[in-house]
Amino acid sequence: MKRGLFFLLACVLFFAAAYAFAEDHCGDCDRSLAPRLWIPDGDPAADRLPLKSSRADIVIDGPIARVTVTQRYGNAGTRPINARYVFPGSTRAAVQGLTMKIGQRTIRAKIKEKEEAKKIFEAAKQAGKHAALLDQKRPNVFMMDVANIMPGDEVELTLQYSELLVPDQGVYELVYPTVVGPRYGGDPVRAAPDAVWMANPYAKDKSDGGNPARIETGIRVHLASPIPVSDMRSVQHKIATNWIDDKRVEVGLDPSERDAGNRDFILRFRLQGDRINSGLMTYEWNGEHYFLMMAQPPKHVEAAQVMKREYLFVVDVSGSMHGFPLDTAREVMRELLGKLRPDESFNILFFSGGSTVLSSSPLRATPANLQRAMDMMKAYEGGGGTELVPALEKAFDMPRTPDTARSIVVITDGYISAERAAYDLIRQNLNATNLFAFGIGSSVNRYLIESMAHAGEGEPFVITGPSEVAGVGDRFRRYVESPVLGNIRLQGKGVELYDMEPADIPVMLAERPIVVFGKYRNAEPRAKLVLTGTAATGDYHASLPLAGEGSRNQAELLPILWARQRLMRLSDMQGGNVELNRNAIVDLGLRYALLTRYTSFVAVDETVVNPGADATDVKQPLPLPQGVSELALAQPVPEPELGWLMLLLGGLFGGERLMRARGHDKR
Repeated sequence: MKRGLFFLLACVLFFAAAYAFAEDHCGDCDRSLAPRLWIPDGDPAADRLPLKSSRADIVIDGPIARVTVTQRYGNAGTRPINARYVFPGSTRAAVQGLTMKIGQRTIRAKIKEKEEAKKIFEAAKQAGKHAALLDQKRPNVFMMDVANIMPGDEVELTLQYSELLVPDQGVYELVYPTVVGPRYGGDPVRAAPDAVWMANPYAKDKSDGGNPARIETGIRVHLASPIPVSDMRSVQHKIATNWIDDKRVEVGLDPSERDAGNRDFILRFRLQGDRINSGLMTYEWNGEHYFLMMAQPPKHVEAAQVMKREYLFVVDVSGSMHGFPLDTAREVMRELLGKLRPDESFNILFFSGGSTVLSSSPLRATPANLQRAMDMMKAYEGGGGTELVPALEKAFDMPRTPDTARSIVVITDGYISAERAAYDLIRQNLNATNLFAFGIGSSVNRYLIESMAHAGEGEPFVITGPSEVAGVGDRFRRYVESPVLGNIRLQGKGVELYDMEPADIPVMLAERPIVVFGKYRNAEPRAKLVLTGTAATGDYHASLPLAGEGSRNQAELLPILWARQRLMRLSDMQGGNVELNRNAIVDLGLRYALLTRYTSFVAVDETVVNPGADATDVKQPLPLPQGVSELALAQPVPEPELGWLMLLLGGLFGGERLMRARGHDKR
């Protein structure tokens, strides 16, 4: 008995120490990095929903989109507040500016190193001044802190970003994310210090379908193209269009869209004749000449000889996949499995907090085995954590069929925080294995999906619902079996090219333009860029003349977009060493005024409005993305404190004494 009590005592003391360690080393992460269900505290003095509206004005001019996001904050309570809002952006966004407007005063934010920006913000906050701080948490996740919003205040924050739209099979796609999905963070003690943002509150829908965290969301798109536009459609929202002519159109949300901020806004369109905005754009800035080349790729050709292949599907069955996402994943699996050839082999690894495999070794794609796979798919309803990295480790260690090319296919909503760990693991384990990633849901973590496919030399797919499943199997097979172009090189003739991004152009799997950013110098009058490669039909060659010094394309965003591409490559090179290339990233962020992992925007209004600096900290709750279950959230249960643990100890000792007394009576 004494040994048992000693063991229990040791366990209790261990967990008490673990909680204390987590609290000391985890800052304000509340000992849990899990997103949690928001429960209003009913205090009318503090406005718990400070973000009143968010509006996006998007201008698409040729292949470049400029996005202006305006967030309006207010305080309907009677107590000053400090607001925090976590929001998404495009994975390709180059965030290049922030302004803060209070009444008639407009303050333009300054770009600073992250630590310096935070010190400036905290000093202004303690001094009782209005201030705003914009941080990057992931390339597609940002956090806005707003200090000293006084009762009755209205603070307007406007940020700008740009991105390049690259068509796939002739289809252009603009993605404007509206909500950050809940991320599974795992152990807070081992998590990165910048992962605190994940412990964000989420509000569940009410019985009438509304959501208390819903904000007024506006989206307006102005599209101008040098080529007539065709086949325009919105994937997840109802839209209203105003065609000025066949090359210009204005797009807005339909008045019936009352809850537009719980899923990605996705707008797709083609140009007449399936043409693309190919060619060369140039711009001079600060004494340097920048260029953007977009070259039309050759058409897909069916491979004359297809290599024998093996497919390993890694399927997410965690809590966030419960319901609609997992139903869609089943349809995706049915489509992909249905395209396997009888001489090919496959296996499935299902993961959540742990993992299970369909078979200990790869199975031939016979009708019986395919049915067995779908039967196992149907058995999962979705529940538990999202331990993707251990699942990938297991997948790379699984046995494979000799003399067979293997493709790993990951199917997930991407709601995890370990994007970097997954990327590094994939890069280190290619070994004749490429990886394709399928994102399932209305607001997936596109950063994870795209970075996994990039690291695995595959392609990303995003499936927002069952209507997008049809045909995905054929598209996937084309990418796997017949690359469009290999051995790609870009050279200058009569001009020196340097600082090109990417420096090495990868094999092209999809029918999308070959895109290269770079700089040039010493250009001769008839200089041109020459692109070469190897296609299924033979050698590929394209020549694009460089504009003369007397002409200028209106492409003032090229320096920003070039810097964004270089930042992505420097970040990729970091791997697990987050300090590698830090100085280069900081220099780029400061020189081009770009938000990065190590640079932030900070704005301060020098007027003191809250002399005592007494304000309530408020985290703006978010709505769950459309179709995502509450199983993705930690439930609001009390966390054990040391006092409760001591009470437990008292109960154990009391029970032990009572048992002794009863044993004595029996004697």
